[in-house]
Amino acid sequence: MSFFLKEWIRINKNTYESPLSSRYASDEMQYLFSPDKKFSTWRKLWVALARAEKKMGLAISDAQIAEMEAHIYDIDYEYAAKMENELRHDVMAHVHTFGKACPSAMPIIHLGATSCYVTDNTDIIIMREALMLVRDKLVRIIARLSKFADEYKNLPTLGFTHFQPAQLTTVGKRASLWINDLLMDLGEVEHRIDSLKLLGSKGTTGTQASFMELFDRDEEKVKKVEELISEEMGFKGAVPVSGQTYSRKTDYFVLSVLSGIAQSAGKFATDMRLLSHLKELEEPFEGKQIGSSAMPYKRNPMRCERICALARYVMADTLNPAMTAYNQWLERTLDDSANRRISVSEAFLAVDSILNIYANVAANIKVYEKVIRKHVLEELPFMATENIMMSAVKRGGNRQELHERIRVHSIAAGRTVKEEGKPNDLIERIAADPIFGLTAEEIKAHICPESYIGRSASQVTELLRDYVKPVLERYPDCVSGEDTELKV
Repeated sequence: MSFFLKEWIRINKNTYESPLSSRYASDEMQYLFSPDKKFSTWRKLWVALARAEKKMGLAISDAQIAEMEAHIYDIDYEYAAKMENELRHDVMAHVHTFGKACPSAMPIIHLGATSCYVTDNTDIIIMREALMLVRDKLVRIIARLSKFADEYKNLPTLGFTHFQPAQLTTVGKRASLWINDLLMDLGEVEHRIDSLKLLGSKGTTGTQASFMELFDRDEEKVKKVEELISEEMGFKGAVPVSGQTYSRKTDYFVLSVLSGIAQSAGKFATDMRLLSHLKELEEPFEGKQIGSSAMPYKRNPMRCERICALARYVMADTLNPAMTAYNQWLERTLDDSANRRISVSEAFLAVDSILNIYANVAANIKVYEKVIRKHVLEELPFMATENIMMSAVKRGGNRQELHERIRVHSIAAGRTVKEEGKPNDLIERIAADPIFGLTAEEIKAHICPESYIGRSASQVTELLRDYVKPVLERYPDCVSGEDTELKV
């Protein structure tokens, strides 16, 4: 690096920072992956280790533990950086930094442990807390979409398969699909929170040999130390076996859950973008918001586009822990470390960003009912043909002959719409055909959108009653909690 570049960096401090921090993720999620959270958790783990070892008979005093507890949060980062530069080892740098603040406890800090005691256990603790934050935001979005689904459960709208008009559904029923995806994600998040276990105090290759030495080969004491640490850190227990690290499949399982959330959010956002094009639904658009620098009339769905962009990142990021897990040599190799520092934290930051935007959109979806009805009425004559045919059969018509005439008229009406740009005249064509024996008024009686939505409204009601309500009752604070401020 040139002298001038070094001086520019020193003076300006205006270097790269992740957009996930500066533009997207919440302060709460950023804190969970911050140095303060990480290194204070290391210190809590050293306190838990010392307390457990003391209970099992090692010569550790209450004064030493009290001294450690008093210095959990006052981390001298400048001294830690100096020590890491000398030792080339982050954990030992922080052992010395903690020891500098706790001189009487210095001899027993990290006693019997290997680096992964603090690094891996901290990663599990942070991932669990991050999953809890994700869970709470999922619940809030489910609550908002549920209110929307209930309000619009009876409003007929075109259903689409292959993005071609299909049988009718309702606006609320379509929202129920988004809700159902999130309920599935919530179940996976809850499972991961409940099933995560600490690495515990396993030692350098997972055999606990150093602790066996400390406790004169008393296996029960060694096991009890791990049990006490897990209890103090709020976990049901530690993994039964490990190498030096917990299985890196754990990271894959956690990021797979995040990928699932990204998939659900991306589906919602894509649907919103399509419906925005149709002018049926629209994401929030603020009074002074600019849709395009060149085209002032535009109302681009930029929030949903951002969800889709971040969702792609999260789904691709899930490959990282998969490749790390398969490539852990024997009891461990260190090529996981640099990758995990980035892939795990940024997956959480990206999903947090996605959920912040999702919550904002879900609370303020604009519905254009007249446009929706216009689109329904343009296509409904095609969908009503089976009912029209049945009425004609009841009056003595031949089903096969009627079917053929409807096919011919439908093709002709479709040609009129597509090639001539004229309104759908299928009803008029059928009314003018004597084979049907029906007047235009009798035929139009079949053109009632509400008659073609099946059990849409009931399905929404049942989903909200049987599946959503128990979730909202389980997490009442999440429903009424404040939103994360949406960044630029």
